[in-house]
Amino acid sequence: MSFLTAVAIADKRKGKFAEKYYAGRSRVVLQRSWITFKSSTYLVVLSGFMEPLLNLAVFGFGVGQFVGDITLADGRSISYASFIVPGLLATSAMMGAVMDSTWNVYFKMHESRLYQAMLSTSLGPMDVALGEIAWALLRGALYSTSFMIVVTPLGLVHSWWGLLTIPAGVIIGFGFASLGMAATSYIKGFQQLNLINIVLMPLTLFSGSFFPLSVLPDWLALIIRWTPLSQGIEMMRMCTLGTIDSGIFIHVAYFAIFIAGGLYLTTRRLNALFMK
Repeated sequence: MSFLTAVAIADKRKGKFAEKYYAGRSRVVLQRSWITFKSSTYLVVLSGFMEPLLNLAVFGFGVGQFVGDITLADGRSISYASFIVPGLLATSAMMGAVMDSTWNVYFKMHESRLYQAMLSTSLGPMDVALGEIAWALLRGALYSTSFMIVVTPLGLVHSWWGLLTIPAGVIIGFGFASLGMAATSYIKGFQQLNLINIVLMPLTLFSGSFFPLSVLPDWLALIIRWTPLSQGIEMMRMCTLGTIDSGIFIHVAYFAIFIAGGLYLTTRRLNALFMK
């Protein structure tokens, strides 16, 4: 970008709402991520696709032989593999978004100093946040679509509503990526990133991915139902089983709050760190 172009963009931002934070050029950050991706190994992307498939093979078709069918709240019985598919989809969206928005963001923030370079141009903090999160979402959508292409012919998706798992995965990824990037912006040492794993592990194990929450004590099940991954799993399960009702809007609103809060915190933090 030439100096005159940068000046012209800055002039257009004057007097506009949030001119200090947003230049309307988040696509530039997204384009950079795409260029970097094309020049990197595809094994990283392949691992994100293979992980839920391996979990499905081990737990759905392996452990599932001993578990048997799962009885749902409406009285229907489904195979254990069908039961865990929504959990694997939601967990995959969460893990992909969190890894991209934490470890990757930390490296760019503290090691390569990429964000300092970006914010010395006409880009604003929200441009950087939206661009990075959008890239995490594209990868998440790719994983979800690929996974659905595999599990649908196996009879593990019970309704055409299953097509909504793709946008549902994007919403889940958006929520976790926003919060992940916001949390990473406050991390000061590389070792502190390990705290993220401490949070992700219980979320993965106890959010209803591998067993119905009804087997837990009522008070504990109520707490878990309001955790972000559990909300995502329930939204996914509505789609794969075709049990869509007005309750899905509660899940969407829940993640909308997470997204707004994460973007706000990330933008404020990047502005405080690099726009002094």
